[in-house]
Amino acid sequence: MARYTGPKTKIARKFGEAIFGDDKSFEKRNYPPGQHGNARRRGKKSEYAIQLMEKQKAKYTYGILERQFRNMFKKATAAPGITGQVLLQLCESRLDNVVFRMGISPSRSGARQLVSHRHITVNGEKVNIPSYQLKPGDVVAVREKSKSLEAINNSLANASHVYEWITWNGEKKEGTFVAIPERIQIPENINEQFIVELYSK
Repeated sequence: MARYTGPKTKIARKFGEAIFGDDKSFEKRNYPPGQHGNARRRGKKSEYAIQLMEKQKAKYTYGILERQFRNMFKKATAAPGITGQVLLQLCESRLDNVVFRMGISPSRSGARQLVSHRHITVNGEKVNIPSYQLKPGDVVAVREKSKSLEAINNSLANASHVYEWITWNGEKKEGTFVAIPERIQIPENINEQFIVELYSK
């Protein structure tokens, strides 16, 4: 499936925040891209532009393309609960995102690659679908043959984030998706209500 592979710092500057993680280039130039950079006068954004930007930010953050994101929104709409919150919970429950949250990879794109290349198992079975939706109680682990991979070990050595809805066993290199996170537990700076308003038009 196609993925955005262009310059990530340019996209981060567009949104005014490092949505792809630590980025030294963004820190140096944390203003919008373009020839005139910070000096360019920008008029007040329309309501539609603000909503569209929020949707694009969510898609880039989680590495999801439009069709898949729209399908997730439909699923969120049909589910009980607040639509915007359910949408973010579906994004967080994706296998590639949980692999990233567990620290097995330093980025979501790296996590997606690990899953695609069959380095990850769910409940003991190899799963190579990054969008696989995890359920509470599912055990995500590094495949036995992949436990010596330098990229995985380096990432785990530098992992510092702890999430209440995930447990991690460093010795076994496996973790449990304990529960679907509440909105307050999701650290992403996304205004999901704008996305709901955009799709509801």
